[in-house]
Amino acid sequence: MPSARVKFKPPGGELGGPFRLSTEYPNDTFRILSAYPTGEGLLVLLEAQMADPSAVLDLFRGAPKSRVSSSEVLHADEETILVQFQLPFVPPPYRALFASGNLPQFPYTIQDGWIVCDLSTSHERLSRFRDELVETGFSLEVIRINQSIDPADLLTDRQRQFVTEAIERGYYDAPRQCSLTELADELGVSKSTTSVVLHNAEEIIVKEFFAVSIE
Repeated sequence: MPSARVKFKPPGGELGGPFRLSTEYPNDTFRILSAYPTGEGLLVLLEAQMADPSAVLDLFRGAPKSRVSSSEVLHADEETILVQFQLPFVPPPYRALFASGNLPQFPYTIQDGWIVCDLSTSHERLSRFRDELVETGFSLEVIRINQSIDPADLLTDRQRQFVTEAIERGYYDAPRQCSLTELADELGVSKSTTSVVLHNAEEIIVKEFFAVSIE
């Protein structure tokens, strides 16, 4: 299934809440660690790593009840503050996620007025999310899309059979529970054939793994 990194921000030039703080303090870090719909709106957990965390306290102290129902500081020190707050509504991005069949994957990072997040989604659901969000006036940009491939799908049936047998017999355990000769006997082939098939399968798996990791 493809994975996508997207970013979106509210409509208009006036940014409020954490969006505004992220533009005023571009060198600091703001992350939404969780956000869950409730009967009263949306319950959000915000982490801010700042040189002056008091700016977050000032933000919530001055927020009208129509925007923030309640807030509670769960942790605060010289550089980090963790605030849980209740919104009296579910914001458009979360409604768009649910309406398009996507699920939130936290944390979300807030950078320069944008929320940046990752989604494991299909192209169809990503397109629906874009349409739902744009209808509300939000701006959305797709940063990248990665097509996820299971390395096992790249193996032949024979390679998959040999690797599966090797795993089940403990050939890859440390310490090894099965020798190459014993594995070859179980598979009913020569030791050299077993070695070649396993090596070719391992090459595919390792190269695919690191190709995805380095990308």
